[in-house]
Amino acid sequence: MRVLITFLVLFFGTWSQGFCFDRENPAPSPGAIDSERLRHIAQEPGEWLTVGRDFGETHFSPLTLINDQNVDRLGFAWQYDTDTHRGLEATPIFVGGVLYVTGNWGIVYAIDGKTGREIWTFDPEVPGRWARNACCDVVSRGLSVWKGKVYAASLDGRLFALNATDGTVIWQTDTFVDRSRPYTITGAPRIAGKNVVIGNGGAEYGVRGYVSAFDLDTGKLTWRFYTVPGDPKKPFEHPELEMASKTWDPDSRWDVGGGGTAWDAMVYDPDLNLLYVGTGNGSPWVQAERSPGGGDNLFLSSILAINPDTGRLVWHYQTTPGDNWDYTSTQPIILTDLEFKGKQRKVLMQAPKNGFFYVLDRETGELLSAEKYATVTWASHVDMKTGKPQILEQANYDAERKLILPSPAGAHNWQPMAYNPNTGLVYIPAMNDPAIYERRKRFTYIKGINNQGAHFSEGTITSELGHVSEEEAGGFLLAWDPVKGKPAWRHKLGHFIFHGGVLTTAGNLVVQARDDGLLVVYAADTGKVLHQIQTGSSILAAPLSYTIDGEQYIAVMAGYGGGPFGYFPVGSAVEKYGNEGRLLAFKLGGTAVPLPEELPPLGPLPKPPVGQPVSAEVLAEGKNLFTKACGECHWNINGGYPDLRRMSPEVHASFQDIVWGGEREALGMAGFGDILSKEQVEAIHAYLIKLSYEAYHAQTEENKK
Repeated sequence: MRVLITFLVLFFGTWSQGFCFDRENPAPSPGAIDSERLRHIAQEPGEWLTVGRDFGETHFSPLTLINDQNVDRLGFAWQYDTDTHRGLEATPIFVGGVLYVTGNWGIVYAIDGKTGREIWTFDPEVPGRWARNACCDVVSRGLSVWKGKVYAASLDGRLFALNATDGTVIWQTDTFVDRSRPYTITGAPRIAGKNVVIGNGGAEYGVRGYVSAFDLDTGKLTWRFYTVPGDPKKPFEHPELEMASKTWDPDSRWDVGGGGTAWDAMVYDPDLNLLYVGTGNGSPWVQAERSPGGGDNLFLSSILAINPDTGRLVWHYQTTPGDNWDYTSTQPIILTDLEFKGKQRKVLMQAPKNGFFYVLDRETGELLSAEKYATVTWASHVDMKTGKPQILEQANYDAERKLILPSPAGAHNWQPMAYNPNTGLVYIPAMNDPAIYERRKRFTYIKGINNQGAHFSEGTITSELGHVSEEEAGGFLLAWDPVKGKPAWRHKLGHFIFHGGVLTTAGNLVVQARDDGLLVVYAADTGKVLHQIQTGSSILAAPLSYTIDGEQYIAVMAGYGGGPFGYFPVGSAVEKYGNEGRLLAFKLGGTAVPLPEELPPLGPLPKPPVGQPVSAEVLAEGKNLFTKACGECHWNINGGYPDLRRMSPEVHASFQDIVWGGEREALGMAGFGDILSKEQVEAIHAYLIKLSYEAYHAQTEENKK
């Protein structure tokens, strides 16, 4: 009966959209997306059929019912509560009246686009301990819908094909080559020809990157492309790796993995039958540790054009040769056609972390443009003949600390940018985030935890190493002209760097959410602020737009997390209201968003227990291990994870059971008994007790004043 009801809801939802079907033909089944339909998406302006709506993943909606003349009437329509409190980063797919989207751990939701009613959910039931492997929260950036199936990946590396009608599993497969390594999946699978393609994350923790393709109907592995060569003493898995190995020191740290993980950017061109994949940073970050003899280290921080039928490389372009700064090329890629120097070109556009905006001919890989879109101090320019950045001495932190921009967060991270063909502009959630890079004096590889080989301090505006102006630092929304290679307009968003992804529409709109909870609508041509809505959530995801029954909606996932989840910015909505996960929808004539209750203020710091006397060496070891094993989540006192200076006596007493024994793995606090000794865990505990005493006494002295 439930299946019948679901089918009827989807049938009438689809019929009401007025798709290119008449009453004499049967209505499409749920999730009825295929190549032909995507090629003719212009005939269905109210649908959103990929993560970025179309094959080019432009994040552009041709809808105009909501426009620059009436957007001031935009208000709350409905919300769906995900019952989660961590990062929500996906842009839903909308087809046939239904929104399909992923949340924490890779949970899949099917939601009625008109009412917000849940149709079905699927939980892959990821073990809580897998959170330990995720550098940047237990997030997912979306899914694919194709011919009645929903393709989604779980954080722990399983790829699922689900029935779009009811969410039942059709097939599942394991995408990881080595489960003893801390791999994760946070990106969205993409459909490329006859295959569904997925990459992985985990470079900071010591893994080797690769991209895998699986048969759409059976889930059987079709091909696998490794993004770094591996030990040249062993056979190469495919011919491209022999070429790549010549750009690495033969005595590289192959035991650490090499990195190059393809954790987000993928897009497919059906006309050229090419799959474009962006690859990540090296592992460790520091090239002198990773590949002591130097070299470009292919295919780190690169864009790869791969034949999706064979898995063979057609061309490649490396944005950051020999990457030493975590300058990934995993940021979203957009495909479109542009006129360059009087000639129409099929182009690929990307604004990767390194601060240069790239325009490439997507047929040949020819570099057409590479201009700075943010403050860049590591390179002077990109040589248009060689395609290589000209690296400055300021970028070299091997011997001494250096203030460098961009930081490891990048000039642009995973948040989607958008391209509007009417204005010819790309809208980028960009940032200027100065960082002090420092090479660790004694790098020790510990399997399973952070192995960057470098230390950095973010958010430093002034220091003895340099100065970045107040106006320059922080996040900003940038309208970029890709043909002229320069900004059209720019909006400063505050000192905090992470803000939401971008939607643009034919109604001359750009829509982006900010960390302070405001959903802001700009005029796409001028950048004028047209409307603001307080959502009560710090939003990082990119919105989408769709229509049902002739009414246009804008919807967005609301949940703070990802890379900065260990820190709630001062003045942010997440600091004020907490982090209730929601899918929010808006329409003309809507009301005010129902805001969550404000969080009560934190009480005074508790008096910590008296710790056993320990040596300076033990405290130093504890600090180092805390940074590598715990710091990703607990490094900041004002964050989404517990402030470890506020541990209760019961937690102090159970510290070994929790951290070493995994007593709270079901809650996502994994144990480290397979990585750390009890003595090492005790060193971490001693360091935290020291921090607690320092904070407690500072508070006591402040109260005396």
